[in-house]
Amino acid sequence: MSLEEIFSIKNIIIYLIVINLIAFFIMWLDKRKAQKGKWRIPENTLLLPVLLGGGIGGIAGMYVFRHKTKKAKFYIGFPLILICEILLVVFILI
Repeated sequence: MSLEEIFSIKNIIIYLIVINLIAFFIMWLDKRKAQKGKWRIPENTLLLPVLLGGGIGGIAGMYVFRHKTKKAKFYIGFPLILICEILLVVFILI
């Protein structure tokens, strides 16, 4: 399998859908754990899928579940990471 096949548009889209769903899911899971007073997901773990391309899912999860919306690391960090990733893709494509 060549690099062109691995990094096809189809595979990139599938990856982005999956990583955004993961980011959304872990925001839900951490919110649920917080409500039940259980062991929480570390903040760096919440940031990881966003850094790996799940910015939209992370931001959506943050606001849908009203989770981490008062922490600058998240309400500034998630959108900033997403903007940087978009700029990187535009730079690579141009």
